Amino acid sequence: MPINTSRFAGKTAVVTGAASGIGAAIALRLISEGARVAGIDIAAEGLKEIASQHGASFLAVPADVTKESDVAEAIAAAAAEFGGIDLAFNVAGASRVGQIVDLDEADWDFTIDLVQKGVFLCTKHEARHIREHGRGGAIVNVSSLNAHVPSPYGSAYATGKAGVEMFSKNAAIELAASKIRVNAVLPGLVDTPLVAPVMNYEPARDMFLSRIPMSRAATPDEIAGPCLYLASDDASYITGTSLVVDGGWEVSNYPDLTTLGN
Repeated sequence: MPINTSRFAGKTAVVTGAASGIGAAIALRLISEGARVAGIDIAAEGLKEIASQHGASFLAVPADVTKESDVAEAIAAAAAEFGGIDLAFNVAGASRVGQIVDLDEADWDFTIDLVQKGVFLCTKHEARHIREHGRGGAIVNVSSLNAHVPSPYGSAYATGKAGVEMFSKNAAIELAASKIRVNAVLPGLVDTPLVAPVMNYEPARDMFLSRIPMSRAATPDEIAGPCLYLASDDASYITGTSLVVDGGWEVSNYPDLTTLGN
């Protein structure tokens, strides 16, 4: 994938969930395109490893995005280190699954707090710092295809991600006057550590891939690219929108009638 090594020169960015998967891919792409990045994640060792490879371009900020005090301190530290914040990418997420009739309240709360409340808290404090310097900026929230497509055993995750999509639209309206654009990216199946159990179990993997017209999972970098586009000047007139990046999964459920009679 072509990379513009100066597209984000002079920009500073916050990336949550930066220790692995999509978050790490976004952070590394930003650095390669000239930005300085503060990576926020609860996985301190993963952040430390990235920091060891990228020096002053990457600030490791271990934090729990479900705790407002952690979020406020982490984003303030990033702003202090870099002299402000221009861009933010809220990626951190995970889920605990189960049928609705059996799902523990604690598992529901864990998923909603991380997927939905974490995006609210991060956007709140990121926007405050972006607004301070008066130049405007962009926030990209990573939702999921499951915001549109329900998932058996995944009610909490799908609900949380649907909330992220609508929250992003609301934030776009509220923050437009501060010249802050807010958009959401909705990935489908992505080959990350979180979905390794699916990718490593052939029957489940084949079932997923059979629903995707492109017949494969995305790489984390294939999600990072659209996220960076929405944060770039090329998307300067785009706010409040949702970009589905799923290899065609969302539009694949109608029966393929072209096979009849063949």
